[in-house]
Amino acid sequence: MPKRYIDNGSEIYDYLLGASSREDGLKKALRVETSALPDSRMQITPEQGQFMALLVKLTGAKLAIEIGTFTGYSALCVAEALPEEGCLIACDISEEWTRIGRRYWEKAGVAGRIDLRIAPAADTLDALVESDVVGKVDFAFIDADKANYDRYYESCLKLMRVGGLIVLDNALWGGQVADASIQDEDTRAIRAMNEKLRDDSRVDVSLLPVGDGVYLARKR
Repeated sequence: MPKRYIDNGSEIYDYLLGASSREDGLKKALRVETSALPDSRMQITPEQGQFMALLVKLTGAKLAIEIGTFTGYSALCVAEALPEEGCLIACDISEEWTRIGRRYWEKAGVAGRIDLRIAPAADTLDALVESDVVGKVDFAFIDADKANYDRYYESCLKLMRVGGLIVLDNALWGGQVADASIQDEDTRAIRAMNEKLRDDSRVDVSLLPVGDGVYLARKR
């Protein structure tokens, strides 16, 4: 019987990347620069960025939200996949990290599509919920502090159009979600979020082992 799961670093995983990766030089340069940072583990993988870009195109997204931008790799992938008139509202609290991303967005020619908002994401989302974009957002990516995932999800669900797609990162949390002996706040928050999504009748869902696990939730 073949293995049911593919391990990072395995021969078949390396083949998967070689057979499908289209990471260009600019994205690779951003990934390499970010890899030198102490918090580099927060960067998504190239295959996840490519997958998200495909999802953006498949949904025909024009208005997107990102919660947790870090050095801008995921924002770059999403913004490039948006049409020329598209907009990504990127939420982060760090001027230092996002300054790195800004350089690459400019080089890629997509800086005009990215509306970066430096503030607590909950505040930005609350303001959006009170604005005229409610029911108009096509795509959202949640990849920030795990304890607030539920709050971010509920806000995004209010903002999404019917058929809009929410992508939640780190749903497998390095495998820790499957270890009952691990009970730290972040792990418990992700477990609770995963279970909530499974049972949420407002969305269609699928949990995929891409990167550190992505949970897809399509608003019904």
